[in-house]
Amino acid sequence: MHSNSDFYKSLIKETPDFPIPGVLFRDVSPLLQNAEALQKIIIDFSKIIKLDHVDAFVGIESRGFIFASLLAAKLNKGFIPLRKAGKLPQPTIKRSYKLEYGEATLEMAPASLAKARVIICDDVLATGGTLRASQELCEAAGYQVEDILVLINLTFLNQMAFRDQPIKSLIQY
Repeated sequence: MHSNSDFYKSLIKETPDFPIPGVLFRDVSPLLQNAEALQKIIIDFSKIIKLDHVDAFVGIESRGFIFASLLAAKLNKGFIPLRKAGKLPQPTIKRSYKLEYGEATLEMAPASLAKARVIICDDVLATGGTLRASQELCEAAGYQVEDILVLINLTFLNQMAFRDQPIKSLIQY
């Protein structure tokens, strides 16, 4: 567990039965509104990654955009948006996948630099469908995935790993 984990957890609002009955939604909006927490998150993320093999951060729409773009700006790297279907001009590459309570499609533009090395960023890892689809999509688009970062890992819902290591996260439930 990360040293600031309890501080971060204190700022997350829990909403039971949202978006459907039986789901406990962990809203990171109050955490994002706290300037001290936001600064600490970016510092903490930067401590657990290796930057020497990274060209850009991929942010998964929508909250992954926040972390990926802040890391990219702070660490002088590029930012690549991974969008919901229909939000980018053609050409794009798409991946559809199942969520805990539905289906979704993500898309991105093909890599402009051959084998650009990226770190995928998102807010929450639940069952892993979004992150698996994101990794596949990045690789199909021509990117080399170097790591995956999430703010929250709901470890009771997944056993997801990247390169035989647990997914890097700052908060675990």
